[in-house]
Amino acid sequence: MSAVTQRRAWRELARYPSALVGMTIILLLIGVAITTMVAIPYGEALERWRGGEMWQRYPVNASPAWMDRLSGGNAARTLVVASRDAEIEEAAFPGGRRLRIPLEFDYAYGGFPSEINLFLNAEGHARTPFVRLLWQAPDGREIPLGGYRIGRQERISLSQDRGLERRLGGLAPHIGLLADHTGQGEQSVTPAAPEVLEGRYRLLLDAVLFDEQAGLEAELVLYGRVHGVAGTDHQRRDLSLALLWGTPVALAFGLIAAVGTTLTTLVIAAVGVWYRGWVDAVIQRLTEVNMILPVLPILVMVGTLYSTSIWLMLGVVVLLGIFSAGIKTYRAMLMPIREAPYIEAALAYGASDLRIVWRYMLPRILPVLIPTFVTLIPTFVFLEASLAVLGLGDPELPTWGKVLNDAQSQSALYNGYVYWVVAPAILLMLTGLGFAMLGFALDRVFNPRLRSL
Repeated sequence: MSAVTQRRAWRELARYPSALVGMTIILLLIGVAITTMVAIPYGEALERWRGGEMWQRYPVNASPAWMDRLSGGNAARTLVVASRDAEIEEAAFPGGRRLRIPLEFDYAYGGFPSEINLFLNAEGHARTPFVRLLWQAPDGREIPLGGYRIGRQERISLSQDRGLERRLGGLAPHIGLLADHTGQGEQSVTPAAPEVLEGRYRLLLDAVLFDEQAGLEAELVLYGRVHGVAGTDHQRRDLSLALLWGTPVALAFGLIAAVGTTLTTLVIAAVGVWYRGWVDAVIQRLTEVNMILPVLPILVMVGTLYSTSIWLMLGVVVLLGIFSAGIKTYRAMLMPIREAPYIEAALAYGASDLRIVWRYMLPRILPVLIPTFVTLIPTFVFLEASLAVLGLGDPELPTWGKVLNDAQSQSALYNGYVYWVVAPAILLMLTGLGFAMLGFALDRVFNPRLRSL
């Protein structure tokens, strides 16, 4: 395609608002994909998605923070109070030390946290340290939380303390510890709808260390009800990671599959048209056999019996797409070109068969091929997501389909976690819409029969 023809095509394309909207959506998706790969490298993304220490600081099944802001709410956000920011009192005794670590925080949210955990790190101790916990509320109440022997890394789940729950009148500890008990004793029956007591709280750690050198690090985490821009799932994973990294995965899968199937199909169709005879007959019979093979069940079988690697699935998709129905379409388009006068002229000056196929036949239908190629990309994007929803997605990669599969397995809609399903669904719809709008506009530009419609 010459430069003049390209400029004419771009001017024609700019006349269609759908093309501009589609290109805008596609450019935004490409920008997100590139930014994500630069900001969160592949190895780091896999490590964060598989889990680790970072997960422990995220709440379970927390909705996006912007949803709470839109509704005018004041739901709890996650608070992390670390001992490194506290004023620690230290007193030595023969053979060890005693530390008093006050973990203080201001609580001003309109709702209760979803969970309270205390993380303790006691590395390098020859003998196991001991810590006693005391909860101090803004109204002057002091609630002892018991004593614990500390390992190298310890997680004390205050929310799971059933004894504490009974002492708080049957309320879960993450509610009872922050509830307003004005005019009530600790043992009294708490109202059915407790209210938050705002103010400054303190968790006092009274630790005994049998070591003069080794220290003690503590973090108190009050998990919120909302988190980030995309929320979290049942494994505390930040869904924004899957939504961001799902973009380059989806675009790469769709682009590679579309390029692989389209180009190979076109070349095979051109070879069959040019050589005719038994070559064309073999290609047509293989195409007819492949057309009746169900692609999705074959992919399900491969994923079930062999591997669910996304690259293996991509290879199978390309292989099954080579001898597709497109060969017959391209063959019908190439047959008149084979008999064109300029082909006879090329044969007269001694052009080889390969040169005729590559330089004279294929370029003639490439403009018509572009709209088909563009509209094929979302087809393969949806195919990858469908495989993941069926449980046949790559178990390592965070993708849109994997998010939907996890949401389905955890009954997200039934439990009210609408954000878990809506976010990846919207991204899939935007991807399909962007490529479809651009593809239809390109079809009008490159297909003269449609310009008057």
